[in-house]
Amino acid sequence: MRKQAGDIKILAANRQAGHNYLLLDRYEAGLVLTGTEVKAAREGKIQLKDGYAEVHNGEAWLVNAHISPYSHGNRMNHDPVRSRKLLLHRTEIDKLLGKTRERGFTLIPTKVYLKAGRIKCELALARAKKLHDKREAERARATEAEARAAVRRHSR
Repeated sequence: MRKQAGDIKILAANRQAGHNYLLLDRYEAGLVLTGTEVKAAREGKIQLKDGYAEVHNGEAWLVNAHISPYSHGNRMNHDPVRSRKLLLHRTEIDKLLGKTRERGFTLIPTKVYLKAGRIKCELALARAKKLHDKREAERARATEAEARAAVRRHSR
């Protein structure tokens, strides 16, 4: 069975990002990986929790994202936490450089996925949430869950 061009398979997701950051704009970037990194990524051995992206010298880099060593990788295996180059258009890099220079903005990888045979990374321009913002979001989630439960009880 052939996959269509729009099909994606999520390899890793950063679920903590939505809790710790207010996610604004999202960008899709390609990743420059070695052979063993690609094989490990296809097995889903990626950890994005501590990862972030930065722009320096006109290039975007994914820093601190952990891709576990490939199980059959022998001595040619990769370093798990090396910086990996992100492939973005020049205009996107310039826009991100301007935004990350502003106070409080950072680039967070939200997910890594397979799209048309290529491994892509979704980046989000984010601002860190304060403690009171996290509490407010938790309260809103709780009230929404209570409302859904009440509707379910009355519909029976």
